[in-house]
Amino acid sequence: MQRETIIGGFEFMGEEDAELAIQEKKKIEYLEQHMDYSTPANVLLVYQKALEQRLFKTPVGIVYLKGMQEYLHECSDIPNEEIPPVKLYVTFEQKLRKKTAPAQSRIVPAQEKKERRLNVCLLSIIGNIILAAAVGAMFYIAVQSENPNIINYETALVNKYAAWEQDLTQRENVVREKEKELSIDQN
Repeated sequence: MQRETIIGGFEFMGEEDAELAIQEKKKIEYLEQHMDYSTPANVLLVYQKALEQRLFKTPVGIVYLKGMQEYLHECSDIPNEEIPPVKLYVTFEQKLRKKTAPAQSRIVPAQEKKERRLNVCLLSIIGNIILAAAVGAMFYIAVQSENPNIINYETALVNKYAAWEQDLTQRENVVREKEKELSIDQN
């Protein structure tokens, strides 16, 4: 069962808004029962408090505030400068999205396509330059490194074995010299 959504001559689209309007209608009835229109200064105070506290948000409450404002303007006791305007805390102009239909989203103007291609091409070039610089830096590090790697492993191994061979040759020479000094017979 759907609740009544027409309150105070306004039809509300949702039940939450209609419920808020019902609450505001009850506030208006309460105020009307206790309002003393014989003293416009009191009416001005109630009007100002209602504005400050944002008591009324729906059209039902806004119409009531507008009625109070008109009453205050008609009173000669209160200057018009002291009567604040009714503040609306909603916007009424709806801005439509650029692309409202799925078919429109597939149709891209030629100028936008060219701009997209240019942007993608530019990003691709920049990305390639960065990658090439990274690869170059890695090769430089690999060549300058003292540790054996895929680029210089053969040279490193040859140098290592050459150093061993040189060390062994030096040791052999030292041993042979000692043997000669000691006159040890060599076979």
